Amino acid sequence: MIPSLVIGATAFGAGELLLSNNKKEVTLKESDRSLYEVLETAKAQNKEILNMIPNIEDEDIRKDLNEIHETVDKIIFTISTKPNKKKKVKNFFDYYLPVTIKILNRYDEIENQRLSSDEGNKFMAQAKKMISEINAAFKKQLANLYQSDLVDADAEMKVFDAMLKADGFDSTDFNL
Repeated sequence: MIPSLVIGATAFGAGELLLSNNKKEVTLKESDRSLYEVLETAKAQNKEILNMIPNIEDEDIRKDLNEIHETVDKIIFTISTKPNKKKKVKNFFDYYLPVTIKILNRYDEIENQRLSSDEGNKFMAQAKKMISEINAAFKKQLANLYQSDLVDADAEMKVFDAMLKADGFDSTDFNL
C-alpha cells in the first residue's frame, strides 16, 4: 500500500508540473512585440510628463498635466489589458502623445527664459489653452475606449430590468 501511495503521489506531482507548463500565460511582450514596444514608449513619455510637472510654474497647467498623466496611464493600462482596442488609439500613441511632449518642452523652455515679448506672451497663452484642450481630448480618448463596453453594459441592464419586470419583480423589491 505504501509503495502505491508513493507512486501515486509522484505521478500526481509530475502531472501537475507537466500541466502547469501548459497553463503558462503568454505575456504581451511575447504575443505582440510591436504593441509592447509602443506601450513601453508611451510609458516613458508619460513619465516625462510626470517629471515635467514640478518645473511648470503655472498652477492651472500643473493641474492639467497631472490629469493628462493619469489619463495616459489609464489608456496605457486599458490597451495592455485589452490589446484588441489598439486600433482605436493608434494616432494617440503615434502622434498626440509625442507632440504633447514637444509642446510641454517648448513651454517649459520659454517659461524658464522669462520672455516678456509679445511673441513670448502669445505663445504662453496659446500653449496654456492647448494643454487644457489636450487634457480634454485625452479624457475623451479614454472614454471612447470604453464606449462599446458602456453600451453593452447598458443593454445588459435594460434586458435584466425587463426580465425582472416580466417575472413580477420590481427594483424596489431589492432595495436598490
